[in-house]
Amino acid sequence: MYAIIATGGKQYKVSEGDIIRVEKLDAEVGASVTFDQVIAVSDKKLKVAGDVEKATVTGTVTDQGKGRKVIVYKYKRKSGYHKKNGHRQAYTQVKIDKINA
Repeated sequence: MYAIIATGGKQYKVSEGDIIRVEKLDAEVGASVTFDQVIAVSDKKLKVAGDVEKATVTGTVTDQGKGRKVIVYKYKRKSGYHKKNGHRQAYTQVKIDKINA
C-alpha cells in the first residue's frame, strides 16, 4: 500500500516504514505529525480525488537538520561583478507510521 502526499509545495510517494525528508515542519523530534493533503492512495486499486478526502498519513519526526550547502554564484561579464553566496536548506526527517485510507 502506498500514498501520495503533498507538503511544503512538493509531492511524495510514501509507504509504511519509509523515511522521508520534507521541508521544515514545526514539530519536535519524537512528535507525531499528520499529513491530511493526500492526493492518491493505492491498496490494490488506485483511488484519487473524491475517494481520498478523509485519508490521512501519520508519521513520527526523527530528525531536524540542514541539508548540504548549495553555492550560489552570480556573475556579470565585462563589469567586474562577482558575488558568491551559500545556502543550507532546513529539513525535517519523518518516518511514516500508518496510512489511514
